[in-house]
Amino acid sequence: MIIRGEVFWGWADPTLHHRDHVEALDDGTVIDVQARLSRIGGTQLFIGVYSSSGARLLEEAYDERPGESMTRALAWGVGRARRIAMEGVPRKIAARA
Repeated sequence: MIIRGEVFWGWADPTLHHRDHVEALDDGTVIDVQARLSRIGGTQLFIGVYSSSGARLLEEAYDERPGESMTRALAWGVGRARRIAMEGVPRKIAARA
């Protein structure tokens, strides 16, 4: 069971159409990437990386992905989530957590 954090709950809006990609990696790490259109039509993105026990390793939310479709933003987010899962949380981000 994934334990969501403040970033996810601040970003979540079930009334907006979204696409998601959830994947369990070989080591049990789970990535959850969601792309959506805001109420004014801008592309937004959420990236979550969680340990095999469901603990939050990283959550990021992007209010804007200028010039990107939902499909392109989702693909970029999946790549970023996989890199973070394999390489670890970048220090700059880890310091904010």
